[in-house]
Amino acid sequence: MEAAAKRSRAILAVVVISLISGASLVHAGDIVHHDDKAPTRPGCDNNFVLVKVSTWIDDKEEGEVVGVGARFGLTLESKEKDAHKTRIALADPPDCCTTPKNKLTGEIILVHRGKCSFTTKANVAEAAGASAILIINNRTELFKMVCEADEPDVNIGIPVVMLPQDAGESLKQSLQKKTNVFVQLYSPKRPLVDVAEVFLWLMAVGTILCASYWSAWSAREAAIEQDKLLKDASDEYLGTEASYSSGVVEITTTSAIVFIVVASCFLLVLYKKMSYVFIEILVVLFAIGGAEGLQTCLVALLSCFRLLQNAAKSFIKVPFLGAVSYLTLGVSPFCVTCAVLWAVYRRYHFAWIGQDILGVALIITVIQIIQVPNLKVGTVLLSCAFLYDIFWVFVSKWMFHESVMIMVARGDKSGEDGIPMLLKIPRMFDPWGGYSIIGFGDIILPGLLVAFSLRYDWLSNKSLRDGYFLWTMIAYGLGLLITYVALNLMDGHGQPALLYIVPFTLGTFITLGIKRGDLRHLWTKGEPNRICPHVRLQSSEE
Repeated sequence: MEAAAKRSRAILAVVVISLISGASLVHAGDIVHHDDKAPTRPGCDNNFVLVKVSTWIDDKEEGEVVGVGARFGLTLESKEKDAHKTRIALADPPDCCTTPKNKLTGEIILVHRGKCSFTTKANVAEAAGASAILIINNRTELFKMVCEADEPDVNIGIPVVMLPQDAGESLKQSLQKKTNVFVQLYSPKRPLVDVAEVFLWLMAVGTILCASYWSAWSAREAAIEQDKLLKDASDEYLGTEASYSSGVVEITTTSAIVFIVVASCFLLVLYKKMSYVFIEILVVLFAIGGAEGLQTCLVALLSCFRLLQNAAKSFIKVPFLGAVSYLTLGVSPFCVTCAVLWAVYRRYHFAWIGQDILGVALIITVIQIIQVPNLKVGTVLLSCAFLYDIFWVFVSKWMFHESVMIMVARGDKSGEDGIPMLLKIPRMFDPWGGYSIIGFGDIILPGLLVAFSLRYDWLSNKSLRDGYFLWTMIAYGLGLLITYVALNLMDGHGQPALLYIVPFTLGTFITLGIKRGDLRHLWTKGEPNRICPHVRLQSSEE
């Protein structure tokens, strides 16, 4: 056996499952920002929406930038075909706090932020004949434009949009060169369902399905092997555990609680110390874990072929690693190469493919190595994860004025595209583009319980319908589906997936256990082969 390799995989799995704590989220990117803190009243109650600003210079399209709509003013068209292409004029004076010197006849006026309120600028621009106003921010970020608390009721009839400083200055320079500059303003809505979410759902469900069957198959093979040894009445084998368990890490109630505490601390460190260097460290750890996971999956898959079984069972001693099979040595260079290529090209648009391949392999390996021994431990783990998800997505906003989980997942403070412990797929039919993502934690943590249910069914000789796996798997799929429904209803705002998945999955398992009278057995003893090592399981030979 590859004992050293199994120990290294077990240690790696513990490290990785701690790292994935920062990625327990389903997200698609916000296009509508609901803000309960900004003052609202009649005429000043718009949502803050992202706005596409397409630009033409001398009838040549120059691309587009993204701005943000104000709390006040006329709302924009949602479809590009309904938005008019309109000439831009530069305000004189630039702040537009007083009536412009240049005469406006329906142009969009470009102004600078400062010297007076946003509503004053909008009122002056509208009175001067502008059809919309673009306000250049004094920094590269976007700013939410609100009404002043002491202002009277607002009645502004033109759209008001803020541009980041760099985009606004570029438009200003083009206007100063006496060129004809036109823009088109519109705020498209996300599609109700994007194909990316369908594929992510299939990927998550399929990953748990594969991991569960692999885990159950390993447990059954070990139980059958142990049963054969017991038939021989060999005292030296009595009481021994199945050989497969040497590479398995079993979670206890205490370790489940400690894991959530450590995960919270690690997430907080990520949030506070998020930087380019920190992300690079996570990239290296993910690449190592992904390579190890891919190797484990490939070796298990290839060893099923008769031609490669000898290579899988023949070992060579490698310094620092111990006995390693020839098959493992053969696939290792390929796995390392895949991980290195992903790390090098991870900023390219196609890198999500490599990230998903490494991620799925890593998730399957972790679910294979880390196991829930009974329903009690699974309940504690998922209940703690349920509270963890809610706290760091929603409650943390009150303490840190922003969602810690969402900030970490997006990597907003790092200059990178986010942490790598995510599965993601490009949003194919979304006018805003971006990625739909799901955190590793939303697959691994419920996946541990689903895998336990299948091991229990197989070792108890339960049929698919009379067992727990089918219904727990369906419950997970429904929980994840509800998560995506909530995601779209919230305009892409990140959702704590475990908020929906845990009640569905755990609730279904416990309810079935109570109804069938198995709850006490499931709760404390778990898998049949853990009850007593001397109890023989039925095999097909009898």
